Parts: sequence; C-alpha cells; structure tokens
Amino acid sequence: MIQIFSFKSKKTCRLDILLREGLPLFIQKFSSGNISNSKIRRLITAGAVQVNGRQCRIPAELLYPGSFVRASIDDKKFFYEKQPDDVKFEVTKDSVLYEDDVVIVVNKPARFPTEATIAEHRDNMHDAVVRWLWSEKPELRNPPYAGIMHRLDRGTSGVLLFTKKRTVNGPVHDMFEQHTARKVYRAVVCSGNISEKEFFVDDFLGRITVKSSAGKWGIVPENRGGLHAHTDFTLLGEGMFDGIRVQYIEARPLTGRTHQIRVHLSSLGMPIMGDELYGGPSAERIFLHAQSLVFPHPVTGLTVNVTAPLPSGFSSTDVW
Repeated sequence: MIQIFSFKSKKTCRLDILLREGLPLFIQKFSSGNISNSKIRRLITAGAVQVNGRQCRIPAELLYPGSFVRASIDDKKFFYEKQPDDVKFEVTKDSVLYEDDVVIVVNKPARFPTEATIAEHRDNMHDAVVRWLWSEKPELRNPPYAGIMHRLDRGTSGVLLFTKKRTVNGPVHDMFEQHTARKVYRAVVCSGNISEKEFFVDDFLGRITVKSSAGKWGIVPENRGGLHAHTDFTLLGEGMFDGIRVQYIEARPLTGRTHQIRVHLSSLGMPIMGDELYGGPSAERIFLHAQSLVFPHPVTGLTVNVTAPLPSGFSSTDVW
C-alpha cells in the first residue's frame, strides 16, 4: 500500500534531516519497521519525495520555514527488501578499461545496478568503483570521489564512465548532453520485418507506468511530455539463439532517454532477448551490451576510444 506523508518545515534544515525527524512519528502508526539514515537518503534519491510540489532527489536540499514536503512510501517495498539476483562483483584490473587522474571507465557486468537503490545494503557499480579507487590509495582517511555521469540499466553490461574529480563534472556532463560522447551498443533481438542493413527510429519517449509501479517507458507525444529520442541501427547478421531466430544489431543512440534502445527495438517488433519487460523471450540475461564509448577527454580534449569485449553468451561472434 502506498502511504503519503506530508510535512511543513518549521525551521531551516536539510531535507534528509526533516524526514529523519518526522517520518518515524508517522510510520509507527502502521509499522514497527526501522528507518535508517541510508534508507531515508535512498528514498529521496529514488524520486519518492517532493518539495513544494516538485520532485527532489537531493538529500542535502536546504528547506526553509513553510516548505511543504510530500513523501510517497510503499510500505511493502520500504520495509521488505527483496533479495535481487544481482551478481557479486568487484572491480579488478581486467574490468578497468581506462583510467587516468580525472576519469575511470569500467566494464559493468549484467545484473548489477549502476548506483545505489532504495534497497538497503544493495551493492552497485558506484560503490565497487569507490572500493577500487580506495584500494589504489589506502592511505586516504575518507572514501575517494566517484561521480556518476551516465547510467546503464541493471541488465545491460559494458562501458561505464565515472569522474574522479569534481572539476571535470561540467565538461563530462556537457559531452553526454551535447552528444560529443558517442556510444555503440550490441544487441541480440528477435527477428523482425526489418531487412535493410541501416535503419533508425526517431520519436518521443516518456514513462507509461505510474511511479508506484515498475518503470516502463514507451512512445509518448511531445505535447504530453515525451522527450525526443533517436537511435541509428545496423543489421549485422542473423542466426539461431536457443531455438529462436534472431538478428544481431548494432545500436548508436544519439539521445540518452531511459530504456531508449530497448523501447525502440521493441517498437519495431524486435524485442531484445531476455528483455521480458518489452516483450522479449526469457533468457539468462538481457542481451544488450554497451560495447564502446568515444569521447573528448575533459582536460586535454584528445579523443579517447574505449571498448568492452562482448560477454560470453553473445553467440555467432563471427558476425560481430
């Protein structure tokens, strides 16, 4: 059941502090569950909190007297933490694809979240990168910085970049926003009616499920909040995969919308193997892999080209 809690700040304070002080008084009315500080922060970063009618994902957001705060809590999800089938993963030299003083690029495995979720103590790629950076400099008293600049879906593997210094966050953010960072993906999809070697999808995407349910995106008109999304595709070959006729696809997204490649391929009648959310057949994983990232270095401006090898299980390697 979704519980809605509303507060008015009576003083100047941080958002996470207000919730830390106020939530237990409300929640004890229907649950004896404990609320940790990290759970409150994750509630905020998950987008379940609004400040003055606008979603706020910043735990340290400063509130002033009279600020109106609204928190939406699914009591089953908030107190019961399902154990996901995430893989266990630690960054090693083999999984570091590129590293210098200001950025690190790693090869994320499938079934491993990019960042922390509302589920307490759930491991993720950001935390794994921090552990790796700390192992490189064990003399540090506090955890080293790792900035999340873009994301991969939990089920997607491949190239993922983090910043190591806040001073380069601006240039790195700009290269993703302005698409000077070029991403190439590989996918194994159910065979559709596409026979052209080169094709594309250009439309508008938005969330099509309510925020209290699993996130699913689809085609939404621009006048209803849809955001422009464009993906170029190349048909690389065809074959059989677990008894299903499949096609091997290269995808080059020119925009960075949530689930963009997955939605675009599904809209063509070519859902990705393992992507059951968008109509794909069951498989051991979602067969989508971020194979390469080419970007201008945020300090030198020189072109950096990073490639993550295809994971085992992507069959018919002769066409890749």
